[in-house]
Amino acid sequence: MTPISPENPLTSEDALSLLALLSAGVEIEPGMSELELVRAEERWGFRFAPEHRTLLGAGLPTGSSNWPDWRDGDPQDLAKLLSWPVDGVLFDVEHNDFWHPDWEPRPAGMRDALEVARTHLAEVPALVPVHSHRYLLADPDRMGTPVLSMYQTDIIYYGADLADYFHHEFGRRAPASGDDAYAAIPFWDYFLD
Repeated sequence: MTPISPENPLTSEDALSLLALLSAGVEIEPGMSELELVRAEERWGFRFAPEHRTLLGAGLPTGSSNWPDWRDGDPQDLAKLLSWPVDGVLFDVEHNDFWHPDWEPRPAGMRDALEVARTHLAEVPALVPVHSHRYLLADPDRMGTPVLSMYQTDIIYYGADLADYFHHEFGRRAPASGDDAYAAIPFWDYFLD
């Protein structure tokens, strides 16, 4: 499988093939229009990665709470999904003594530590839910970034890119290309070493 890249972008046909991997329990609604995608981005304050935009334009998976419904989803559910990565880090700051080495020295008081952590986390690259707790970088200028499985600061690669993720999660895993390198994701890379 050729990795997604500017030279090899995900096409609508590729996206339809990925959506075809989904089980019968998943409904695929008509793809989102450009206007719907822009409205979702404006409403939630991020930009979809090019391949995520292509996928959602080909078809919108729905039918369970594991798929974010960017068209008609409950705003509270979507807000919770979008805050999941940062909330997970904050949970580990509060309950598991996590402190990122690039942050200033950890304040002694928990309230102050959480406030400093929130300030730093407000500046990290946004991640957008693809399915359940699998996330893709929200960056319209980059494609081919890995899909991450996120549970607090327990974060792992779950696909080299969106297509690899779909094959890993819903289909038959494609043979490795021989290159185990993943595209960098600032800040979030720290948890992946």
